[in-house]
Amino acid sequence: MSSDPDLSRRVAAIWRIEGARIVAALARVVGDLATAEDLAQDAVAEALVQWPRDGIPNNPGAWLTAVAKRRAIDGWRRQRNLDEKYRLMGADLDEISDAEWQPIDDDVLRLVFAACHPVLSREAQVALTLKVVGGLDTEAIARLFLVPVPTMQQRIVRAKKALTAARVPFAVPEPAEWPARRGAVLSVIYLIFTEGYAASGGDAVLRTELAHEAVRLGRVVNRLMPREPEALGLSALMELQASRFAARVDANGDAVLLADQDRRRWDHSAITRGRALLDRADAMGKGRGPYQLQAAIALCHAEASSVEATDWDRVVLLYEMLGRVAPSPVVELNRAVAVSMASGPLEGLSIVDDLADAGVLKGSHLIPSVRGELLARLGRHDEARAQLLEAADRTRNERAAALLRRKAEALGR
Repeated sequence: MSSDPDLSRRVAAIWRIEGARIVAALARVVGDLATAEDLAQDAVAEALVQWPRDGIPNNPGAWLTAVAKRRAIDGWRRQRNLDEKYRLMGADLDEISDAEWQPIDDDVLRLVFAACHPVLSREAQVALTLKVVGGLDTEAIARLFLVPVPTMQQRIVRAKKALTAARVPFAVPEPAEWPARRGAVLSVIYLIFTEGYAASGGDAVLRTELAHEAVRLGRVVNRLMPREPEALGLSALMELQASRFAARVDANGDAVLLADQDRRRWDHSAITRGRALLDRADAMGKGRGPYQLQAAIALCHAEASSVEATDWDRVVLLYEMLGRVAPSPVVELNRAVAVSMASGPLEGLSIVDDLADAGVLKGSHLIPSVRGELLARLGRHDEARAQLLEAADRTRNERAAALLRRKAEALGR
């Protein structure tokens, strides 16, 4: 195996971009998620041996997929189980070339639908999809669910075994089956986008390839469910949030907060798409669900010329509505920020303190981060600095932690 750290980093980057598609293509062929993941990892291991000698191929995703498929055929051959899968695959496998290999656009969506099968609990559906599609490691997923890492490991292993035992097909289900999976599919697509929009770990603020894959999946779902307003609302939300990507990091890759972003760098075509999608969802007359409400909040930001010019009273109202239809501590924390902008930091701080007293979001950096910002606006700098440093210690994203520490140091000065 290669000891070249530069090659290892390049392979890791290739896997982040191509991994979900490779596993999805393999799962469709072999019919088992765990086997597909094992084959893909074997191919990565072989790449670390061959690429230092032969060079990285022009289409590394094609190379890894072809190697994994050959390993699958070798396994079937050893087991003397050359069934129809082997005949279909083996006929043209040797003719696969970088130029000819094209990932099937909906392979990843098939994988999402399989992972969201009703045989799994909602928590297992989301965790498994974040693992195999989002590419998150188990530690990151455990942080999102606020559970110990071993608990999350067991949950993901059990989910894979349940899919195998239930013989869940890796296919987009018939329309009659969509309602049972719609909520989970939309949830995991947005969680994948969120990880791309604000990476939970590592040394990058954004994982744009992940976010753009979620946007693509959202568009495919809209083609499958053209009369589903929440699917349109999700796509609107992702378009509006993705419009800020170019302004969310500076030349050094550090995070740029909303108040400091150059709004001229926002993608106004994405804003236009997001607004049109939200209008289409509203035109169905079914009332706004959680994704439509979040898209409406994002549109308030997108249409404002500055933070000060934002219609904060409307944002507060939308968060209150969102808290009624989809209550959560994160929604309440975001409402606190909006209240602080509309009515002053003291009122926002009161909401945050209630959340802290309730013991929600334990271990997360979110509450101390917001408390630090509000305390700083109130001039309580020593308390604010302590909160910001606590938030920095809790986050696993190096860039986010560095930004919080810089803020704390500025208050100290």
